[in-house]
Amino acid sequence: MRYELPYARAGQVIGLLGGSFDPAHEGHAHITREALKRFGLDQVWWLVSPGNPLKARGPADLQRRMEMARRMIDHPRVKISDFEAQIGTRFTAQTIAALQRQRPDVKFVWLMGADNLVQFDQWQDWQDIVARVPIGVLARPRRRISARSSKAARMFRAARLPARASHLLGHCPAPCWCFVNVPMVAVSSTMIRERGDWE
Repeated sequence: MRYELPYARAGQVIGLLGGSFDPAHEGHAHITREALKRFGLDQVWWLVSPGNPLKARGPADLQRRMEMARRMIDHPRVKISDFEAQIGTRFTAQTIAALQRQRPDVKFVWLMGADNLVQFDQWQDWQDIVARVPIGVLARPRRRISARSSKAARMFRAARLPARASHLLGHCPAPCWCFVNVPMVAVSSTMIRERGDWE
């Protein structure tokens, strides 16, 4: 079965930024622009998930979050997708496997903030993710040291690509990951919700 996915040419390197985007904010847009530059990506796809299995509280309506994401970043190389809702996956490992089946002709790179690397070992089948795709990690406020000393970082120390070679990430076979320091934007979806700016 074919699903609706953003257009990509064969051989392109596609960064995947997953999350509930509840709501999307300038921090998401900022790390996306940095990822395009630092990791040599042709595109970034925002995968707006139906929900996060690690969070007890459900997110806002999916279509509302998709619309907010489109308003937040207007970039010709950034696409917004509800692929996880289409295919019915709940976990990142399942999503990546399904994307690779759908588009075996492109190269995928999983993108995450350093805050996610800290608790990456709690994700379902996280080692399968590492085995499937290169991973680009972008610095987040107050998470640089804890990310680099996390369980995942320690276990896959030998697979780390130096930041000076970050533009090669999408062409490296998995397992491979790269941590880059970028100018940071101190905003989060949690902060926006707690302020009452997103109900």
